[in-house]
Amino acid sequence: MRSLSAVPPAVGDLAAGQEGLVSVLQCYAAGVDRRRIHRLVRHGVWRWEGDRVIDTDPVPPSTRVRDDYFDHIRRRSAVKGLLARPGTAAVGAAAVALHGVAGLPRHIEPEVAYPRGARHRGRDGVVVRQYGNFETERYGSWRIAKIEHALAQALPCLSRDDAVAVIGSALNKKLINEAGLAKVERLLHGRRDAGQVLGWLSLATSEDESPAETDARLSCIDNGVPPDRVQVVFHRNGHFLARCDFGWHLHDGRWLVVEIDGVGPHSTPEALVNDAPRQNRLLATGMVVMLRFKPSDNDRPGGIGAAVAARLEELGGWTPSPIDDHQAPINL
Repeated sequence: MRSLSAVPPAVGDLAAGQEGLVSVLQCYAAGVDRRRIHRLVRHGVWRWEGDRVIDTDPVPPSTRVRDDYFDHIRRRSAVKGLLARPGTAAVGAAAVALHGVAGLPRHIEPEVAYPRGARHRGRDGVVVRQYGNFETERYGSWRIAKIEHALAQALPCLSRDDAVAVIGSALNKKLINEAGLAKVERLLHGRRDAGQVLGWLSLATSEDESPAETDARLSCIDNGVPPDRVQVVFHRNGHFLARCDFGWHLHDGRWLVVEIDGVGPHSTPEALVNDAPRQNRLLATGMVVMLRFKPSDNDRPGGIGAAVAARLEELGGWTPSPIDDHQAPINL
């Protein structure tokens, strides 16, 4: 059997920056002809992704193991669209993923659009949108919709919770500011399918540090117990004690606080170790009651908000407590 010759390093370098994908045209340019492509696929070295794109990773995407798995899968989908349709720009959720925004569904479609809204038929699972004129920016050798346009394109296709998480992530990562959010709102006003999305914008906050925190906060709002404070900081005798994800000021002066474990600043083993003494210091004051949840707890009937509402009732009830300075530490 004829042995397989080494793949040119140029192809590997391209694939490394393209989530493992390369286009047939890129292979040709690197000296890999179609016959050799077919041999590599036949021997399980490469895999086809439609007619025009090749995956240089022989491991199926569904069985890959990596820390950024879902981010990788979303970026891979976006890159596939750009490779399959040269001359397009990534739009919608695909562009949002390439901007590094969190909160999107686990799986997104490859979405692209041609300049000036040119009509083309999609194939190989690539969705070709017709958005007319929109602003773009460079992403490597490609173009993607600027973040405000990408958000306005993507949000109407998302659920409320995903949409609010996406906006919150863009704010938290400082990809947009309040002026940028106002621009997203203006762009949405021009879309016939964006009516309900406009009502979701006010639910977003830059203080959510992960989509899981957004989901928990929205669950609390849905259950009638919106947090008094988000990312609430506690001091004791002028010294920092802890920062907690959410806080409710109780009638007796104590605080109920909620922590969402396993995400954001609580996601590493080191963080979980450090959380224990921090929690002990808080509880030792006698002024704090703590609840801890996993993101999956929000999948239960009523979600995290129902559990928080029940605990507030057990603690003697709660009414919203207006606080003038949401950034000021709470002195226990």
